[in-house]
Formats: sequence, C-alpha cells, structure tokens
Amino acid sequence: MTRVVVVGAGPAGLAAAEHALRAGADVTVLDQADAPGGQYHRTPAGAPHGFEALLSRCTWWPSSTVWALEDKRVHVLRGPADGTGRRRHVLEPDALVLATGAHDRVLPFPGWQLPGVFTAGAAQALAKGERVAVGRRVLVAGAGPFLLPVAASLLDVGAEVLAVMEANVVPAVLEGWSWRSAAHVGKMAELVRYAGTLARHRVPYRMGRAVVEARGDGRVREVVTARVRADWSVVAGTERAYEVDAVCVGHGFVPQPELAVAAGCALNGGFVRVDGDQRTSVPGVFAAGEITGIGGAVTAAAEGAIAGRVAAGGRPARGLLRARDRARAFAARLAAAHPIGAAWPGWLREETIVCRCEETTYGDLRRATADPAEPGPHALKLGTRAGLGPCQGRMCGPAVADLCGSVERHHRPIAQPIRLGELADPGGGVE
Repeated sequence: MTRVVVVGAGPAGLAAAEHALRAGADVTVLDQADAPGGQYHRTPAGAPHGFEALLSRCTWWPSSTVWALEDKRVHVLRGPADGTGRRRHVLEPDALVLATGAHDRVLPFPGWQLPGVFTAGAAQALAKGERVAVGRRVLVAGAGPFLLPVAASLLDVGAEVLAVMEANVVPAVLEGWSWRSAAHVGKMAELVRYAGTLARHRVPYRMGRAVVEARGDGRVREVVTARVRADWSVVAGTERAYEVDAVCVGHGFVPQPELAVAAGCALNGGFVRVDGDQRTSVPGVFAAGEITGIGGAVTAAAEGAIAGRVAAGGRPARGLLRARDRARAFAARLAAAHPIGAAWPGWLREETIVCRCEETTYGDLRRATADPAEPGPHALKLGTRAGLGPCQGRMCGPAVADLCGSVERHHRPIAQPIRLGELADPGGGVE
C-alpha cells in the first residue's frame, strides 16, 4: 500500500487526503493547527469542523510542525508550538503532498506598526476561531475579494465596520468579476451573499481608495484614506480621516514555500513549479493550493484532489482536471482585477518602517540601494537587517523586493523554529 503524507489540512490538503484514500493509499495528515480546515473552514474552538469522517480514515496529527525535510524523510515536532513537551518524529512516506498555503501580504504605510493595525487574515481568524472582534470601530482596506469575508466575519461578532476599501479602480474590478466567469465556478452566489451582508449593515464598499496612514499615540486612533489612481498613486486633496480603534489591511497573499524550498523544489516567481499532475521538480513530492499560485479555496481543493490521487498511484479523472483548469482561469481573472499598483511606494516617507522586526525604514533601504558598497540582495539584508528578524522576511519580504529588487530565497536545512533542546532530543526512529 502506498504511504502518502500530506502537510497542511486546509482545502488543498484535505482534498489531497480524500482522493489519496479513494485511490487506496495509507494517508497521514499533519497540520500546525489543532483542528483541520485552515483559514477557510476555521470554526470556534471545540466546535464540530465537519471533517470527522475523513480524518477517521487516516492518521491525523494536529499541532504538528514539519521543521525539516531530508530527501523524503519528514521531520516532525508534535505538540503545541508554544509548549515545552514537543517530541521529534520522522516519517518516510512513498509520496509527499505539500499544501502549506499562504499568509497575508500587507504593504507598509506610515503608522502600520501601531498596535491596532491588523492583517485581514488575523482579524478574521480571531472572529471565526475565537468569536473576538479586533475593535469596536473598524476599517477594512487593501485589495482583493478576501476583504469581503473579513468584513462579514467582523460584523458577525458585533464590530462596527466603517467601510470596506478596495484600492483598485472600478473598471478593473468589474472586468475581473464578470457575471459569466464568477458564475462559472459558483462564486456569484458567494459574492451576492457578502454584498447583502454589507448592505444590511449599511457598510459602504468603496473602490479606488486606500489607507495611506495610521495615526495614534501608543495605538491606532485614526486612519487616513485617499483616492488612488489605477497605479495606486494618491490623488492629492482626496484625503479623509476616520476615527477607529482598529484597521484591518490585506493586499493579497504570499505563498509559504519554505518546506518546498527545503525539499529542493524549483520555484517560479516565488511559487512552487508543478506539472499538470501537481508534481514538483523533486520525484515523489507534490504541491497543491496557494503555494503553487494564489487561487482561493476552490482552486486549492481541485489541485489537492489531483495531487492526492496521483501521489497514491492513481490517475485523475478528466472532469477533475477540467474543474481545476476552470478554477485557475477564474483565479487568474481575479488576480488581474486586484493587482498591486506600482506607485504604492509614493505613500511612504523616509521614516516609514518597512521591516517591523528590525525597524528598518524606507530611508534605510533607499540609502542602502544607492550605496555601491552594498550590491546585491544578500549585502542589502546584512546592511539594513531587513528580513533578518523573527519573521525572516515573511511580512516585509515582498515589500523589500518591490522597493529594492529581488530578494534571495535561501535553502534552509531548518525550515521552522526549533528549540536547541528539541534538536538535541534523539526522538524516535523512522515511522
């Protein structure tokens, strides 16, 4: 029997597990969270998640962190990430499916380091998973359709959402959200539902506006928005201030390919390169979901289904391949409707912090980029410390790349944080 290990229990990973089981494989599913579903299917702690039947048919390891990959050996730490009793395990599957997802991308702006400025994903996670609102008066802003479910989640837990602001202008957004393409993958009903929620709560949805500054003494008290052009340059004189106690910002998503890089998989534009069967460049390693391209839950699930079936030695049905290709086409239209405007650095000032971990400013980056003594991304990181803090560039990396050119992505033998005591623990043998 083929043994398949799936890393990640979001839409892609769960679909991979389901279809690998159907193809007769022995399946183990790992996730850092203590419940399956990922962000899309997140439920309050202790509530039914709907995947009990699936997980009863496979080996389910929650609260498990894959900290290294060695060939196809999967090195795992089991236990809560902030716990002290984590134990090491090693799995050696016949095939490995990586479905590690993505995290929020947030563009820096003056004041974004203030307490009370949240990523859109963090705000939704607190609302869906803990039934906690990040504030009483909240503004949601950025780019992309994810802003809509974030606003809906905040309203559901009692927050007053002052507005949802999409930075991209009306013609581009409407072209991407065409009725025909949205209905093609069943997204129009979802769009109508979110629009109805905003309408019932009288929440305006404004296109062509962006948050360009957050203000406050000790925490955010006010945000400044402005009308922006198609390239996101600010239209002078259109600034407006809102009194808030929280602002939720998201400008799309960034893949989390650290494990794929550790496995030696080739990347393309920061995403894991896969073929039509979701195979990576490394034999026996498959990838699905947002690490292969930002496409949303429908696309991720379709890719995961194909990856799981092929990893188990089966062949995907034509209908499954067609469903994935349709979902990818729609995702591409949405990406074109919600791009990152090239002129966003015009929001920044010399003293604006870009790397929050190391407090590297825009001025620091500009001076380092102009300094002939610091050529190349490696010297830039060493000279400014940007991307060398606890998050290792996960938050600031894309912004630094936009401002200074490409940033190197190095292979790291240790892909996730591990304590020295845990590293010294011999652990068990290969399972």
